[in-house]
Amino acid sequence: MKKTNLAVFGLGSRSTLYYIKELNRLFNNQKKGYSTCPFILLNADFNTINSLLPNPSEKLDTITHHYIKEIEKLDIEQILVPNITLHETIDRLIIHKKIIHPIHLTASKLTQNKWTKIVLFGSLHSMTSTYIGSNFKLNGIEVTLPSKEDMFNIDEFRKQVYNETETIKTIKNYQSIISKYSKNYPVVLACTELSIFKTASNNVLDMAEIQITEAIKSIL
Repeated sequence: MKKTNLAVFGLGSRSTLYYIKELNRLFNNQKKGYSTCPFILLNADFNTINSLLPNPSEKLDTITHHYIKEIEKLDIEQILVPNITLHETIDRLIIHKKIIHPIHLTASKLTQNKWTKIVLFGSLHSMTSTYIGSNFKLNGIEVTLPSKEDMFNIDEFRKQVYNETETIKTIKNYQSIISKYSKNYPVVLACTELSIFKTASNNVLDMAEIQITEAIKSIL
């Protein structure tokens, strides 16, 4: 039996369960039968982390590093973190295992496709902070944003998904916003809650999906 080389850093319930479901689905697509993805899960008390997000801080560094060091004690090679925003803190830490990094992987994919301008969807913080934009700029990628009204609606929908209070109406409204912006430029989804109800399109890049696909490649 092949050694398990992947650890998942469990965080918010819905986002972590989404990652697990997608890991199992993509692994089963390749292996067939009753196959499920082999990985080790270390589930954090997300309240200790989420209460300090979205801004980096020494306290958040300390708590996150505690969990990462626990994961690094395991016999694994790679760590999958199902929270895009937390990677800004991850970048501040000394970590000896490979992080399957959504921003770096997405920038690489955009460069491969020769896309130099994108529309960013995420939490209000992710859309307005410099973290993702500065990383993309280093790769020659210009980041544009939805209108203020649409950013507000996207962030409100994200909160609904997190709290599991979304409705058919708000799902359709969110998907219509994706459709509007993806007509002209690729839309990049930088929030797992937004990934759950994305529309299938070649012009929509989902950071969570890119992370998960990379994890599966390393396992097969």
